[in-house]
Amino acid sequence: MQEKGTISIHTENIFPIIKKFLYSDHEIFLRELISNAVDATQKIKRLASLGEYSGELGDVTVEVKVDKKKKTITVSDKGIGMTAEEVKKYINQIAFSGATEFLEKYKDKGEDQQIIGHFGLGFYSSFMVAKKVEIITRSFQEDAEAAKWIGEGNTEFEIAPTKKKERGTDVILHIDKDSEEFLEDHRIQGILNKYAKFLPVPIKFGTKEESVEDGKDKDDKPKYKTVKKDNIVNDTDPIWTKSPNDLKDEDYLKFYKDLYPFSEEPLFWIHLNVDYPFNLTGILYFPKLKKDFELQRNKIQLYSRQVFITDEVKDVVPEFLQLLHGVIDSPDIPLNVSRSYLQSDANVKKINGYITKKVADKLAELFKKDRKSFESKWSDIGIFVKYGMISEEKFHEKAKDFALLKNVEGNFFTIEAYKEKVKANQTNKDKQIVMLYTSDEKQQHTYLEAAQKREYDILILNEALDSHFINHVEQKFEVTFKRIDADVVDKLIDKGEDKESVLTEKEKDTIKQIFEDAVNDKNNIVTIESMATDDFPVTVTLPEFLRRMKDMQALGGGGPMMFGEMPVNLSVTINGNHSMVRKILNAKKKADKVSLAKQAYDLALLSQGMLMGQDLTSFIKRSVDIASE
Repeated sequence: MQEKGTISIHTENIFPIIKKFLYSDHEIFLRELISNAVDATQKIKRLASLGEYSGELGDVTVEVKVDKKKKTITVSDKGIGMTAEEVKKYINQIAFSGATEFLEKYKDKGEDQQIIGHFGLGFYSSFMVAKKVEIITRSFQEDAEAAKWIGEGNTEFEIAPTKKKERGTDVILHIDKDSEEFLEDHRIQGILNKYAKFLPVPIKFGTKEESVEDGKDKDDKPKYKTVKKDNIVNDTDPIWTKSPNDLKDEDYLKFYKDLYPFSEEPLFWIHLNVDYPFNLTGILYFPKLKKDFELQRNKIQLYSRQVFITDEVKDVVPEFLQLLHGVIDSPDIPLNVSRSYLQSDANVKKINGYITKKVADKLAELFKKDRKSFESKWSDIGIFVKYGMISEEKFHEKAKDFALLKNVEGNFFTIEAYKEKVKANQTNKDKQIVMLYTSDEKQQHTYLEAAQKREYDILILNEALDSHFINHVEQKFEVTFKRIDADVVDKLIDKGEDKESVLTEKEKDTIKQIFEDAVNDKNNIVTIESMATDDFPVTVTLPEFLRRMKDMQALGGGGPMMFGEMPVNLSVTINGNHSMVRKILNAKKKADKVSLAKQAYDLALLSQGMLMGQDLTSFIKRSVDIASE
């Protein structure tokens, strides 16, 4: 008997909400329908395993069909099916609590990120693309009568008995004119590749041609023919669902290539598998970053029971690990009604903490097991370790034992081991251990050579995060860092050993005035120091704190003012004991004194890569004139 009625909801505005607010991405309809079909299939398989269904399971493949002529998309399953009463219960009575408050809060905002709760509205996403939807279903129960439900995107429906031989459900979407893009095979295939790639039940979409052997030819060589086979779009048993004991390295590498076909092989991976106090499986890969790590984000895919949800995992995975690649699957991650956004709760925080611990433990294990191999990967691993230590206290506690520093000789040290190495020769008069570093060995070679003459050890710190990492290490390990060009060599590690000056106080004042005239910049501070006679006559440096501010602002977050808006206060240090200073003092004409001073100053700027434009041209001409005299 045919029956007519109205869908039991608290407001007639539910369909506009579904179309506009809950599911802003229209392709989601196919994910929802296939997820329902898979759930129904899993239920019948479960009943069969428990002995509560004695019929033949048969082929349980879920099928997606597109009919361009009829303008329909059909999703068919051979799952548990529904009786007419169950259709009325599950389809017509939408559990949409708090609808009035919801409408008032969201109808004008369109902020679907804020929608919380789970209302079981997956099926109704069909009406984003369909003007009419039919459900033809038959329950697995013996002697069950098939039922047909028809809805047209409003609160009215029809339900009546119908004929259907097999158990299961067909959902037929009559596609609206403005959604006909979904009648194209390539569009559907793309959605299936995105959302259904690893569903646990086979998903069929059309057919594909394959070449198979078909006997031998007259020369006894194999003949081939082309046959059509079902196009199964998914791998029902992806490797993250398996035990690590059943997998080999080649399995992990093959899966990585399937996910990222154009990427280099990963450095290593971590297999996640926990069932208490939350369920979580997955595989995280450490990629080779090649310095362009900002381009590598959003490579971790989040699944819920093998259904793809999103590649925005910022709440689940700690920020410093969002450069990793791979898959995380958890049914315990709370999602909003459209499954498009994560909700932050206790489970998410626990999962975040668990992943942090697993990564730290894996890195510690690699470090202890094969330190040489670990060191060889440090250029790629280091970015994760440094970022993690800066941003996560618990990660710092574990990572401090395997975080490495590399010196210009190419040797690696843990931070504590390096402190011990340089303690004897690089402790200043205030009993602080000073760690010297270079960010560019070629550009800073002059300063590097001067420091090495003092038998100082020099670290290489030239990564994007190193300015922040240096601050972190100073706070946690009670050391001081200085870049080798942050001061004259004897002031980098001030041991309180003043060298005797060959200049009188009057000569110092004179030479200071000459150089101030030559420099001709009030922002730059000229000082006279007593240095070794083989040190450079003039050294130009940028104080360490200003250098770091500049580096951090280049990365972001270095303070309220941009470095370019600040006066650059260079320190211009004159070596009073250098023979060139005496030559300047002995020059007869003031113009010659200033010219020689300018030449020495420009040489210092040139060594820092800071001499450019007209100043560089003038320096070259002056050099030619001096050489010609």
